[in-house]
Amino acid sequence: MDIDFPLILMVATVATGLIALADKVWFARQRAARVAALEERLAPVAELAAAEKEPFLIEQGKSFFPVLAIVFVLRSFIAEPFQIPSGSMEPGLVKGDFILVSKFHYGLRMPVFGNTLVAIDEPRRGDVMVFFPPDDPRYFIKRVIGLPGDVIEYRNKQLTINGEQVSTQELGGEPPYNPQKYVAQEKLDSADATVQWVVGIDRRSNQKVVWAGPEGRWEVPQGHYFMMGDNRGNSHDSRGWGFVPEKNIVGKAVAVWMHWESWTDIPSFGRNKWIN
Repeated sequence: MDIDFPLILMVATVATGLIALADKVWFARQRAARVAALEERLAPVAELAAAEKEPFLIEQGKSFFPVLAIVFVLRSFIAEPFQIPSGSMEPGLVKGDFILVSKFHYGLRMPVFGNTLVAIDEPRRGDVMVFFPPDDPRYFIKRVIGLPGDVIEYRNKQLTINGEQVSTQELGGEPPYNPQKYVAQEKLDSADATVQWVVGIDRRSNQKVVWAGPEGRWEVPQGHYFMMGDNRGNSHDSRGWGFVPEKNIVGKAVAVWMHWESWTDIPSFGRNKWIN
């Protein structure tokens, strides 16, 4: 079962905030009144201390609220860290990369619900974006290929947008991180994307073949985006599950700040970089 951490964080922040507010406007005054009454009749110190003491729920709520509020604001409106879980964005992003995602780049959005509160900018072709796929609660990261209204075609490793072929330079060779791939570079609006395809052997001819991934033609509806992984031959993306609604956008991936592939490895910072 997937845990909806943003929802949990929002509920916890609201709950502790309400506890702190209720104490300020009601419970703290009741305690002060009880203490005043005890002081008038010269009650023992221990009895005064007991009357002043905050109940456990109120004490914990007031302690946690500032921390939760700061984390909620930073995570919801400023930036959020994510870990790359698979190789679908190779060679640029690899499994174990920890990335920083700007939450305000495409506008301030209401946490959990996703509706835009303040519009700032819109996704551009070539942006690396974190989002929720249709009917899937998991975070995905892919590259923006199609904007609302675009016609996307992908055949024989060639990407075509609105009838114009995307400039593609095949680099050949193999990426250093994960060999047995074939690398090329595409020139998109906001980035020169380095993409790769899987190299395999055709069982029938025993010849080397390049697996370019699913092919087809797609018309992007208004309010939606067409996403593809840079690892074109091994990426579960819009070619399979369709278009990403605007409300499912989480933010723009801007930097790699650490690489930590497994708990048994030592974290490294040699891959730190800005994301193109």
